[in-house]
Amino acid sequence: MAKQLLSWVNIFVGCTIMAAGFVFFINPYNIVPGGVYGASIVLHNIFPGIQVGTFGYMFDIPLLILSVLLLGAKLGGRTVAAALSTPFIMNFLSYISYPTAEALHALDPSQLLGGTFDMTDHLMLTTIIGSAVIGIGQGIVVRNQATTGGTDIVAMILQKYAHIRFSNAILLVDGLVVCFGLVVIGFGVGDVESVGQPSWHLSFYSLIAIFICSRVLARVINGEKNDKLLFVISNKKLLDLHRYIIQEMDRTATCIKSSGLYTKEDKEMLFLVVSYKEVAGLKAKIKEADPAAFVVVTDAYDTFGEGWKELPSKNEVQPE
Repeated sequence: MAKQLLSWVNIFVGCTIMAAGFVFFINPYNIVPGGVYGASIVLHNIFPGIQVGTFGYMFDIPLLILSVLLLGAKLGGRTVAAALSTPFIMNFLSYISYPTAEALHALDPSQLLGGTFDMTDHLMLTTIIGSAVIGIGQGIVVRNQATTGGTDIVAMILQKYAHIRFSNAILLVDGLVVCFGLVVIGFGVGDVESVGQPSWHLSFYSLIAIFICSRVLARVINGEKNDKLLFVISNKKLLDLHRYIIQEMDRTATCIKSSGLYTKEDKEMLFLVVSYKEVAGLKAKIKEADPAAFVVVTDAYDTFGEGWKELPSKNEVQPE
């Protein structure tokens, strides 16, 4: 029960972080970081009287139905909660951040938080910060087996049925939204009073935002992925190395009987996975045990089993 409750709390925390990224760093500057809310920013330029979060509701309803039907009831229930709370939080934060209805409809950055948060002259900085914050919030939600709705659902479906990695699917779908933004915001095909001067260069900031968001999202979902895979081959019995691995590192390894292709001599080969922080100490110990040992160190993309992550169940949707 405690684990389930913590998971739900994390979902709402992630939604709040994501909404804040949009409200304070993205929406006021017409940057379109893909997704449902990127499309909502574009539509807000055409219909400024309707807030970005409200457009989010309009997109999410049919996608939520797909989520329940295709991704399972558990994920669907969590996604419903996340998708319904994110637009509400976004609209609420927008409402309390602008002093007047006119400023709210225009999403005027010069009046955001009383004019103390205007980053109009720092578009690159606001793009980087905003997309990173959105990626963090989105990642927290996805790690807890939910999505924030919208293209997250499309990406989950593509991952499950087309076997496309989640972050790559997000990148693909969001590119289409940026093209929509380029037409409306970039070339001024919208409410002229809302859009102002056409700003096609904002599409470049949008592409930067999508890339950063997808990378941060993948990092939050998967962690650092700095585990290292080692093969150690020696002509000797590395008993001191065995003791070091078991007693000092508190790990284990697989000892494989092998032989040299050229010499035909029997060799010992150790196979083990360690964290990147343990590699330097392990290499020093290997040199002590056998300076002539042949050692291969490579990245371990994912590690499952005792002491590492639990293997996913058959029907569990993995974000990566």
